[in-house]
Amino acid sequence: MKSVTRSLRVLEAVAQHQPVTVGELTKLFGLPKSTVQRTLLTLAEAGWLRANRKDTTRWEIGARVLAVRPAALQGSSLFAAAREPMIRLRDTVNETIHLSVPDALHSMVVVDRVDCDHPVRTFHTIGDTSPLHATATGHAILARLPKQDVEELIAQGLERFSDTTPTEPDELRAELDRIRADGYAINRNQYRPGVCALAAPVLDESGTPLAAVAISMPDSRYDVTRESEWGGIVAGAAEEISGRLRGD
Repeated sequence: MKSVTRSLRVLEAVAQHQPVTVGELTKLFGLPKSTVQRTLLTLAEAGWLRANRKDTTRWEIGARVLAVRPAALQGSSLFAAAREPMIRLRDTVNETIHLSVPDALHSMVVVDRVDCDHPVRTFHTIGDTSPLHATATGHAILARLPKQDVEELIAQGLERFSDTTPTEPDELRAELDRIRADGYAINRNQYRPGVCALAAPVLDESGTPLAAVAISMPDSRYDVTRESEWGGIVAGAAEEISGRLRGD
């Protein structure tokens, strides 16, 4: 089982840092170079990894991952429930729509995206990760988590990514209170400069947050006077997805 766990960790590390060398992975995990090399070759033989075409000393995600991800999502109830509302949301606001799920308190992971037709738009690759405390999707999730989970995240430290990242505990707590009252989260350049978003949580029958749906746009198109309008629209889409999951 240790070898299986190690292989999965290496796979995740390659996905996060690709294209990455054996030496870089060796330093990351503190494992012998021969062990890392053997793990990479095993994953490559199975199709999960491949050598970078331009630099064969570097490794990247293989076709197996690319094939499995859409199939897994399309068979999931979340993907099925969210897809049509996301398309309608995109058609309403003509901005990029993202669906993200929490990886415990570690990060938010983008699992689906519907693009707008603007030549200049935001873009997140499927599988991209981002911190909960610095994103609209993360805030939407945090606002619905138990207080002890929020305090655990705060205790880990709130890393600063920009001048607007909420790094003070009371600042984050106050924003989560606002989200609970208004029903939607706002991100203005808190994680990536020039990127803004509004998000709302997808909830199960008990009110536990399963995912968050977001409207994402460049800062150049963000209009403060439309925050409540956009927030209401994304909250409505999230509620529709929640209802579909519940079978309403």
